[in-house]
Amino acid sequence: MRRRRLGRTGFEVSEIGFGGWGIGGTMWRGVPDEEALRALDSALELGVDFFDTALAYGEGHSERLIGRVLRQRGARGRVVVATKVPPRDSVWPGRASTPLAEVFPARWIRRSVEASLGNLGAEVLDVEQLHVWNDAWLDDPAWPDTRAEMERLRDEGKVRHWGISVNDHAPDTALRVLEDPLLETVQVIYNIFDRLAERELFPLARRRGLGVIVRVPFDEGALAGAVAPDTAFPCGDWRHRYFRDDRREEAWRRAEALRAFLGTEAATLSELALRFCLAPPEVSTVIPGMRRPEHVRANAAVSDGRALSADLLEKLRPHAWNKNWYGD
Repeated sequence: MRRRRLGRTGFEVSEIGFGGWGIGGTMWRGVPDEEALRALDSALELGVDFFDTALAYGEGHSERLIGRVLRQRGARGRVVVATKVPPRDSVWPGRASTPLAEVFPARWIRRSVEASLGNLGAEVLDVEQLHVWNDAWLDDPAWPDTRAEMERLRDEGKVRHWGISVNDHAPDTALRVLEDPLLETVQVIYNIFDRLAERELFPLARRRGLGVIVRVPFDEGALAGAVAPDTAFPCGDWRHRYFRDDRREEAWRRAEALRAFLGTEAATLSELALRFCLAPPEVSTVIPGMRRPEHVRANAAVSDGRALSADLLEKLRPHAWNKNWYGD
């Protein structure tokens, strides 16, 4: 497993990380905890040492599973765990019109940090991220108090580094806040379909020395070839809404078009998707959701040092797709 610098945090992390949303057990269905635990165990065996989770994933269930495996394997001191403070109003994406006091009041920040510490069985959070953001909140009168509480938690030794997980398909909503030296990492959607982060966020990250955590490399399965027009999702799975109406067919059609580029540089769609995400030097780690050991093995194998050619990267450019199925 190859490693990259997580911005100016001082951490060196595996370039393929573990995305923990899918093991939360609520929005993603169909995988029991026993399978998720085996996936986590496989990740550790293969050298994955960056784990991303959130307090909102199954109301802490994802955090508890990760904490359990790290304790059992005695691995807590050799991995980096990033988690997130959920918005108090439970609204994604963050709305400019919502007062910050309804989203991230200082007391909510502390309460969330304490809850995540308990779930993970940890004394300190390596990376704590605000799970949503809108730059309009920088002008909110509550921001100085919220920011001061974040600094206090860092100074008390409960949080090592703070970051932002930016709004889906809207990296421009967090450009101002990332100028603040308190913030050292940024998590963003970036994949073959969504290249918005290349415009302003990646240059900002390079200039500010930010660690970039790339999420949704497979566009919720479409870019891994896992979504077809007739795909059926488990009862209660959130993808029923995400891929509603004719969306499955459109996503499948666009993903199938990428098969023309498979060959010596990438044998499968999922390999092509991950290698694309690893191409920009600004990227520190990519966190595909990995709920089964076989997913872990396939994704970890991409960390072999082989990069996509400039020619292939240019051929992928016309396949960018301007959509936001999260926000509609």
